[in-house]
This record gives sequence, structure tokens and C-alpha cells, in this order.
Amino acid sequence: MIELSNVHKGFGPKQVLAGVNLTIPRGESMVVIGGSGTGKSVLLKCILGLMTQDSGTITLDGEDTLKAERDAFLARFGMLFQGGALFDSLPVWQNVAFRLLRGSLARPWPEAREIAVEKLRRVGLTPDVADLFPAELSGGMQKRVGLARAIAAEPEIIFFDEPTTGLDPIMSGVINDLIREIVVEMGATAMTITHDMSSVRVIADKVAMIHGGKVQWTGPVADMDASGDPYLTQFISGSAEGPIEAVR
Repeated sequence: MIELSNVHKGFGPKQVLAGVNLTIPRGESMVVIGGSGTGKSVLLKCILGLMTQDSGTITLDGEDTLKAERDAFLARFGMLFQGGALFDSLPVWQNVAFRLLRGSLARPWPEAREIAVEKLRRVGLTPDVADLFPAELSGGMQKRVGLARAIAAEPEIIFFDEPTTGLDPIMSGVINDLIREIVVEMGATAMTITHDMSSVRVIADKVAMIHGGKVQWTGPVADMDASGDPYLTQFISGSAEGPIEAVR
């Protein structure tokens, strides 16, 4: 469904993506892993068109993403942001229904609120949460609200940017399970960027590791531990010894 072919992106002398080739099949969950600063977020932003790659092509259903009509293109995506990215001045239900109150997806307010409450329920939050403000919620609840917003418009493709950052291990497990359930339930194509290996094992159908600006290894999550790739082995074991140099 999404294909990246020889994608390059640099910032001044620093080459972040140096020939990325990656295919994300329809209806599958791809998790992209790699160390901090390896270009995972840049890759995601290039797919969404928030950044323009220097060279190479990115296609969605065979269409070059740079030539797509922007509103129709973005309407196919849902996004769970790393920091939640909730609007402090809006109540929870308006955060969840943000896209349903604007643009080509706009619905009447009562209908949008009803959808928002249902999506909140789907992520384990009660209807009374709908009228609270983000500041009144715990970190785990905010992450659930962000997930509810990501699925509110029934997108075909969902991106998850470090979905468990800042959460304790128990809440991380809850969020991982919710993401997996929702992706399977919706039949969505999913792409997650994370360095949390517990998330990888729950969420992923396939894994791609980025190192040195390229995809170092990609394959089914079940093959990850026995990959034989020294970079991947070092990363998933968290060892300081190996081909990846630790910054000291």
C-alpha cells in the first residue's frame, strides 16, 4: 500500500535518509525501529508530505504522494502523536472529533460528539471524560484520547509515533494491546515508530530497522530474534558491544 524507493533526505551536510527502500503491505502492521536520530520520524514526515524528500519516490496505492491532492490524501490517515498533541483549550470530545468538525469530513456537532464518545468507549474511557479538558487527565488517559482521535474518522492507514513514550510498563502494555486490537479490528494498514521492543512484539506483523540512513533489516516479527543481523541483534538486546557505536 505504501512503497518507498531509494528515498534520500538530508539537512545541510547531514544525510538522515540515504536510500531507504521499504514496502508496507495493505492491512499489515509495520514497526520501524532504530536508535535516536536515525531518521524514523523524518521517514514518517516524508510519507505524510510534512517534509519533502530530496530524491526517490514514495507512493500510496501506486500514486506518487507528492502529486496527490492533499486533502483527499491526508483524509486516508490517522495519527497518534508521540506527545499526545491534544489541544488544551478544547474539551476531550472536540479533540477526538477534531477532523469530524472541519473540512471535507465535517459532520453536525451532535453526530460528531456521538462518534467521539463511542471512540472514547472503544479505548476504555467512560462518557463523562468527554467534557473534561486534557489537563484534567493522566498521561495514560491522554494517550487513549489521542488514540481515539486517530481512529475517529475510520482511516485506512494509522501512524503511531512512539506510542508508549512516558508511560509506565503496565500502561504501556495496555496501550500496545489496544493498538493491536484496533488495527486488526479496523483492517487498517499501520506504521509505528518506536524503540520500545515490548511494543514491537505486540504491535508488529513486520519489522524494519533503520541504521545509517537505510533499512538495515526487514522481515516478519517472528524472525527478528534469529535474524543473524549483528545490528538488529545488538539493538534488540540493548548491548553496548556491537557494530552500533554508543554515544558516550
